[in-house]
Amino acid sequence: MITLDVENVHTYYGNIHALKGISFTVEQGEIVTLIGANGAGKSTTLKTISGLLRPRQGRILLEGDDLGAYPAHEIVARGVVQVPEGRRIFGRLTVTENLEMGAYTVTDRAEIARRMDFVFTIFPRLKERRHQTGGTLSGGEQQMLAIGRALMAQPRIMLMDEPSMGLAPVLVESIYEVISDLHQKGTTILLVEQNARMALSVANRGYVLETGRIVLEGSAQDLMTNPQVQAAYLGLQ
Repeated sequence: MITLDVENVHTYYGNIHALKGISFTVEQGEIVTLIGANGAGKSTTLKTISGLLRPRQGRILLEGDDLGAYPAHEIVARGVVQVPEGRRIFGRLTVTENLEMGAYTVTDRAEIARRMDFVFTIFPRLKERRHQTGGTLSGGEQQMLAIGRALMAQPRIMLMDEPSMGLAPVLVESIYEVISDLHQKGTTILLVEQNARMALSVANRGYVLETGRIVLEGSAQDLMTNPQVQAAYLGLQ
């Protein structure tokens, strides 16, 4: 079953043509990655899916439902939830309060508590830090919190924007273990990364973006062994 279907999407910043007719799909339960250099259009793609930017042409379908009819907050309520680049947690709120913000559409306190318990089973460190303010957490802990906040919304698809950015290599490994674990639990993920090696190591399929166009696509294994991808993104010649 196709969870997300992006069809011939063109997005602009003023007169700048940022996305030039991109099309791709994400099946239920898959991790699909978009890889590419800075300025390729990866984050713009996520912002367009989330409704923060509106395409001038094309459609974005969530399980067949055209998201173009909804404002950004309703797209979140329908299950498209983003873990933003740079984490963007609320530094003055506690870990618990940050997580509660992820469930802002839920009114049942028992359900919120159940979801928080689920997040704490995935991130025991957050449970230990639940009374700390977000701004006092380490970079890795803040990334855990950003992922946990997204999980509180029970996403139908999670959009992850550069989860490895700014983290030490050992923390990158830890975050990607979590992403792999979420995949095993059935979470559908669209993953945007500059760290192509890590992204392809957990993804089912991938697409390569260059200057707003998809120039390559295939299974993660095929992309990992593609000479063009190896030379441009994996540091291999």
